Amino acid sequence: MNTVATLRKTFTASPLLAAVAYAGLVIALLFTVLTSVADIFGQRAEVASSATMLEQLEGRKPAAHGQPVDVSMPSGSAFLEGATVTIAGAALIQRVAGAVTKFGGNVLSTQVELKGTQSKAGFINILASCEIDQPALQQVLYDLEAGMPFLFIDQLVVQAPSTSSSGSGKLRILLAVSGQWQGAK
Repeated sequence: MNTVATLRKTFTASPLLAAVAYAGLVIALLFTVLTSVADIFGQRAEVASSATMLEQLEGRKPAAHGQPVDVSMPSGSAFLEGATVTIAGAALIQRVAGAVTKFGGNVLSTQVELKGTQSKAGFINILASCEIDQPALQQVLYDLEAGMPFLFIDQLVVQAPSTSSSGSGKLRILLAVSGQWQGAK
């Protein structure tokens, strides 16, 4: 006898065994269907969560805690303004000094570099020596790079306050900043 014939004989001889096997197959099928449906609902919840996060990141929908997401472009020109390179350099110095003083720092000295090894065509570079508190340094850097005109931090040298002096405890920084100037209009 072959295996199929043996199984047929066993199930037909014992209806109880056939009913148990049938019930087991039905339960296995129901378990498979229920886990598949649960997976589909889980995936739908993940997609909805991702769509909500995408809307918040794109600024179409306010954040869940009630504050709107600010992803708008800063206002102003992307280039340094000024009829001459000297005026544009002064505007760049004014922008950097304004950012440093806005967050409680002091500008010690500034220098416009019109020519040099780091100069690129159409860009104006400045060096600024400043003193600022450590927590405000990140805010100054963000303010300079995120605002208008577009500015680039080319170099940042930070010197920690010396412990032996009775100074203010501010960091001394040397900041090389550049911005693009379109030239006279």
